[in-house]
Amino acid sequence: MFYALRNLFALIGVAAVILAIILSVKMAPLMQAFESFDERAIDVYTDMMTKIVETGNAAEATVWKVPVDEDMSVEDVEETMRFVANEHNIKNVGELPLSGQIEAMTGKKSRFLKIYMFCNALTAAQMLEYNDAYSAYLPCRISLVEDKQGKMWLYTLNMDAMIYGGLPLPPALKTEAENVKTIILDIMNRGAEGDF
Repeated sequence: MFYALRNLFALIGVAAVILAIILSVKMAPLMQAFESFDERAIDVYTDMMTKIVETGNAAEATVWKVPVDEDMSVEDVEETMRFVANEHNIKNVGELPLSGQIEAMTGKKSRFLKIYMFCNALTAAQMLEYNDAYSAYLPCRISLVEDKQGKMWLYTLNMDAMIYGGLPLPPALKTEAENVKTIILDIMNRGAEGDF
């Protein structure tokens, strides 16, 4: 019996060593890449993976969401967001009233859904000068969504992967991107509370 257990543990040990070697060979290029990434990259991706595991949904892991105060109307939220955007000198460049479009196409009542687009053209130009892929993040969008229980929420893309998820951005561009992040979060947080 002792020899059988000893042999079993030896076999498990050999398998563990082989697995460790395979993982280290597979993971080495990834770890080398991460060494050149922004110092916050691992935290960004760890947070994303944690949210994916918690929710089972990749979209949930890539957004920020803020609950709207119960006493706020759609008009209150819109007015506050427009005011805050103007205060920060970021333009409201468009709105998509999707629930109205859904109702027009189906003839049925829809939960409220509207997308607001904000942009600073000079920042957008800097982002595109760095990499054309950033165009997919433009303009910054905030969605006002009524959930299935009737509660209103504000959603936007989590910008951390764009800012910190790869090679470090040039310092001036990183500062500008962080500023846009701060502005969008301010528009959302104050919009959700009606905070002029």
